[in-house]
Amino acid sequence: MQAQPGVTGSPGLSSSPAASMVTTVPGTTPLVLDSPHSGTRYPDDFGSACDLPTLRRAEDTHVEKIYAFAPALGVAWVEAHFPRIYLDANRDTTELDITLLDGEWTDPISTDPQVLSKVRLGKGLIWKFTDEGEPIYNRQLTVAEVRARIDRCWRPYHAAVQHAIDAAHARHGYSIHINCHSMPAVAASHATDFPGLVHADFVVGDRDGSTASPALSALVCEHLRGCGYSVEHNHPYKGVELVRRYSNPAEHRHSIQLEINRKLYMDEKSLAQHPDGMARLQADLQALVHKLLAVDPR
Repeated sequence: MQAQPGVTGSPGLSSSPAASMVTTVPGTTPLVLDSPHSGTRYPDDFGSACDLPTLRRAEDTHVEKIYAFAPALGVAWVEAHFPRIYLDANRDTTELDITLLDGEWTDPISTDPQVLSKVRLGKGLIWKFTDEGEPIYNRQLTVAEVRARIDRCWRPYHAAVQHAIDAAHARHGYSIHINCHSMPAVAASHATDFPGLVHADFVVGDRDGSTASPALSALVCEHLRGCGYSVEHNHPYKGVELVRRYSNPAEHRHSIQLEINRKLYMDEKSLAQHPDGMARLQADLQALVHKLLAVDPR
């Protein structure tokens, strides 16, 4: 299988506005994996006040490398190349802090208290602050540029995830979607509602059982614990827009958000991989994928 289009090169600014921001690898199995936050192609229209090393701390760094084995197993793969700090594909378009804008936003804005909590932290569709609370912009964004980010990044990414899940479900009568993320070892001040929390090795999120069958989530948790990892279920991450939007367990559409502690495979300051940790992690996750491929959750 070949990716459509190819994977980007080294991190940095992307000078071509026509450059595709999403890669899709079609699958043949019921399993779909997606990585919305590992992108390293920083568009040259970003206009951030922060330097690149500061911006890169927001990435789910190397997640796309962790799961590089998946397409060869017939697993569908969707990957964002735009960085989450430019636009967060795991947020709805209604999750926007309109104080960032220089004009009127006429589209709907969420009034959900949980959503508003994240927006206040600066973690809506367009981030206002880094995880450490540093302002990302020293300017207001135009309404036109935010709409352009949605059209260029959010819509293609969501269309790709939806298509991959629909295709898997059509082939097999059910789908299993793993939304792939990483998390810092310790939550920063503006990262979550739990600043300073020391994270487990993994957090498995199914929005309190609403996006996947309990048995499927239990399988994931038990496999990871059996590999020697510490695992939390729905704390502090329950899963956000991508698992909410494309799941429906009653129709055999299951989605789970899987967070990996970055300390397992990388140095969080230099972003360098730990080769031994990466190799172990890949082997354990490949074994998990094989288990998921052998399960019919109906």
